[in-house]
Amino acid sequence: MQHSEVLMSGSFDLPLLGVPWFDLPWWGFALAALAMTHVTIASVTIFLHRHQSHRALTLHPVVSHFFRFWLWLTTGIVTKEWVAIHRKHHVTCETEEDPHSPQIHGISNILLEGSEFYRKEARNKETLQVYGKGTPDDWLERNVYARHPSLGIALMFVLDVMLFGAIGITVWAVQMIWIPFFAAGVINGIGHFWGYRNFVTEDASRNILPWGVLIGGEELHNNHHAFSASARLSNRWWEFDIGWAYIRTLAAFRLARVLKVAPRMRRVPFKPQCDLVTLQALIVHRYEVQARFARILKRTAIREFKQLRKSHPLPDFKQAWANSTVKQWLQKGTGNLPEPQLSILSQALHASSILRTIDSMRQELVEFGAKSTTSREQLVQQLEDWCRRAEQSGIRALQEFSQQLRCYA
Repeated sequence: MQHSEVLMSGSFDLPLLGVPWFDLPWWGFALAALAMTHVTIASVTIFLHRHQSHRALTLHPVVSHFFRFWLWLTTGIVTKEWVAIHRKHHVTCETEEDPHSPQIHGISNILLEGSEFYRKEARNKETLQVYGKGTPDDWLERNVYARHPSLGIALMFVLDVMLFGAIGITVWAVQMIWIPFFAAGVINGIGHFWGYRNFVTEDASRNILPWGVLIGGEELHNNHHAFSASARLSNRWWEFDIGWAYIRTLAAFRLARVLKVAPRMRRVPFKPQCDLVTLQALIVHRYEVQARFARILKRTAIREFKQLRKSHPLPDFKQAWANSTVKQWLQKGTGNLPEPQLSILSQALHASSILRTIDSMRQELVEFGAKSTTSREQLVQQLEDWCRRAEQSGIRALQEFSQQLRCYA
């Protein structure tokens, strides 16, 4: 083969390893690299995340061990370490103890150095002992996977070169970079910094994209934090979770069994008053209810701010400020607002009875059902009283939300 033909084919021999098994065009090597990295992504989201960390499904032993073996080859991840770090992230989310919060450590640090934060926490023996329980502890795990994590990566290097020739080094490099960047960087970083939210969770989690394909469905990160034990990460009809599609396929062949999925809220039309079903829907779907409250009341609150600007000059008041601050206030209250924004909002609340009513009703809704000593019947009565006061408030958006709330089931 002439030198020019060798370059165009995208493959050439290594003297020590002989002829590569596959002689592909450049796009063939690209597809092979993407396919192999996608298997790794599927292994992370199905095995490490949904199966091992959250017990949302069970896997056939053969499937479970395949995922474990493949992760050893392509990432060197030790199951106990990954699971422990992820569980600790949920327990300590957005605090100083969170292993990888961009709100604490900075978005650029997590995005570009996420794997370093992972390795640092993996050396914390207390984290592994407290949060790593129930992970594999057989002979292979103790003597091969956990003891020699770099051996699998080395074997993958040799295999890639044998399969594809010298360009297999590039394929191997893509495999090595994929998980540290997309899982440790993009999901842990952007997933807590930028995107949209279906649910007003206590943390800063976001859905990066509504179509979870590139990272196995992990793009739907806010959905996951709202219902962490769900095997399905998609929640809206227009969202897609490819990891869930794989799980359903495995279940069809009896290679997996789904244990938990996030419940979806529905409505019973023309309900005149609240009942136990309404109460249960409010408690189960509290994050979604809070998100809907903020979405429905936002326009009314911003309109009130515009009226205040005419009669009560507010320092540093701008429309862009109002949009972002009102949204944050309606979703999370005043506790997380910076001091300048909190000062302006306090003045606005003092000047406007409408904003005070919205604020007090929002706070009651967030704290609803927190008192464990209150009986269900009393809670239903309190909820009905909340709806009655909302509908008598004279605030049209609050009336609309209350009428919707009565119909939740």
